[in-house]
Amino acid sequence: MARTGQQLRQRTAKAMAQPRGAAGPVQGRAARAARSGLGDRLRYGFDNSMSRGTPALIMWLCVATVALIVVFTLLVTVLGLRGGGDGGFFRELIQSLFHALDPGTVAGDGESPWRFLLTMLALTVGGLFIVSALIGVIAAGIDTKLADLRRGRSIVLEKDHTVILGWSDSIFTIVRELTIANESRRRPVVVVLADRDKVEMEEDLRAKVDDLRGTRVICRSGSPMDLDDLALSSHPTARSVILLAPEASEDPDSEVIKTLLALTHAGPDGPRIVAEIRNPTNLEAARLVGAERTVLLDIRETVAKLVVQTSRQSGAAAVYTELFDYDGDEIYFLEDHRLDGATYADAQLAFERASVIGLIAGGVPALNPRPDTVIGGHTLIVVAEDDSALRGEPDATERPVLELLGTAVADEERPTQALLIGWNERAAIVLRELDHYAPPGSTLTVLTSFQLPGVPGLRNLAVTAVAGPTTDRATLEQHVVDGLDQVIVLCYSDDLEPQAADARTLVTLLHVRDILSRFDTATPVVSEMLDDRNRVLAQVAHVDDVVVSGEIVSLLVTQLSEDPRLELVFGQLLGNEGSEIYLRPAEWYVQPGAEVSFATIIAGATRRNETAIGYKSVALAEAGASFGVRVNPAKSETFRVLPGDRVVVLADD
Repeated sequence: MARTGQQLRQRTAKAMAQPRGAAGPVQGRAARAARSGLGDRLRYGFDNSMSRGTPALIMWLCVATVALIVVFTLLVTVLGLRGGGDGGFFRELIQSLFHALDPGTVAGDGESPWRFLLTMLALTVGGLFIVSALIGVIAAGIDTKLADLRRGRSIVLEKDHTVILGWSDSIFTIVRELTIANESRRRPVVVVLADRDKVEMEEDLRAKVDDLRGTRVICRSGSPMDLDDLALSSHPTARSVILLAPEASEDPDSEVIKTLLALTHAGPDGPRIVAEIRNPTNLEAARLVGAERTVLLDIRETVAKLVVQTSRQSGAAAVYTELFDYDGDEIYFLEDHRLDGATYADAQLAFERASVIGLIAGGVPALNPRPDTVIGGHTLIVVAEDDSALRGEPDATERPVLELLGTAVADEERPTQALLIGWNERAAIVLRELDHYAPPGSTLTVLTSFQLPGVPGLRNLAVTAVAGPTTDRATLEQHVVDGLDQVIVLCYSDDLEPQAADARTLVTLLHVRDILSRFDTATPVVSEMLDDRNRVLAQVAHVDDVVVSGEIVSLLVTQLSEDPRLELVFGQLLGNEGSEIYLRPAEWYVQPGAEVSFATIIAGATRRNETAIGYKSVALAEAGASFGVRVNPAKSETFRVLPGDRVVVLADD
């Protein structure tokens, strides 16, 4: 007994020493047997097959159907339940299949023995369950597939297409402009990849872009920053990629840079990329990522420069819009021409329907070079209605009448007086750009409803900041006075929602225009709108130029995606270095009162080392044309020079 007790205590101690939860030899073998039993293996295999989705369900239901009809066929054949002759096993198999699939087959068995009828009834009931389940599985599979297609998760199998990554209000303008640019292409495609619902994107695009002009727009749902989602757009085979700065993001530039990393991680080769950057401090980081095939558009700088350029002269916005969009005349590059021995002055008169505005020398565009510059083999920069209309052979026959050239000269510059109403993140850049063009001694008053701005140090402008409600009539009458050379109205995009900011801008414009109408002098008024739909409302206020932030940026993005060489050209047009657009009195170039051809106007501009690209006519303005501006008229088109008419030229100052 002592030894037995000792053995019992040893076993107990051994059992207690065993790790908690560990099974003994017998339990371990039992567990292994359970895990490797036939039932478990079958269950495991069935689970694996079911994980394959709808095809596996259909397969198992088909197997069940075959098993059902085979069992009942054997039962009928072996027991001789049909009676009255035997049609053979395979014939009975087909009859069983009909009974399983079609409940109405039982009605045809009225003369058969009751045992056969009951057996077929059981087969039909079993078939009803299986067929119903099969129909349900197929319907569910189709719904799932349709839902997947609705989510836009299939890869786009396209080449030479345009990819737009991200979503903002500017996408509607970009798509609309791309459809115009693609009219000369065969089966053009635009792919939109954004982190939104596919159907919602398609509905919004259909509502805002009513005419696609033969361009197919394909939407896909996914994050452009995710490599797997990005692959859905087939961006490596695209012609160009447009990367939008998301408006709803707290840090849009970070998302743009991360998407650039995803686009360029495979190497420097690939389609050209145009990316929007909202904060200029992020440009250097974006350039490091984007390398040479990426064009970066600084939204803040671009809009500010355009505000300044258009505020200096009425009608300038119509010229810039004409050059930047595809609806009308735009800038192209003509490489194959027959002007190798001609001068730049000769080239300006060479083409009837195209205006030569510069050339590319050493890969760098030069706008408005000297008239005696020899063209040689340089690529010409031209303004034309469409690139398909460009011809290298000169076709203009109109010659200038030199006797009708003007003799008037410009007046000496005097200090200017300007008023800036409103404030946002672009205002400091606007002040800096205004300072470049202002004569010494000029003044500028800043009137803002919100916090007083920190005015940067300027060289030529003396700036005075005043706080006050910019929609209050009495406050505006104190600052909108006779003798102002320009009025700029900026929106409160930093402090208000877009619609609220535009609403306040519209009210301000109505007051400003009414106050200015009491004075004899014509003061140009330039306003900034966030939403393009409010531009029509602003025209009710008879504003000279309306700069729509999102609209103009969208136009530039689209143009750059089609030809990256335009980056340097646009930089010169909007910058303060080199030649810019001016609208100057027509009597500087041709005799007032005379009826002259545009070729004669070009000759008058050439004599002043300028390039004429259009005309602003008082008569055209009264007829309802866009500020009376005609860009790139035919060389033979004639104009009667009236007081107030202006010539649109490219000039150094």
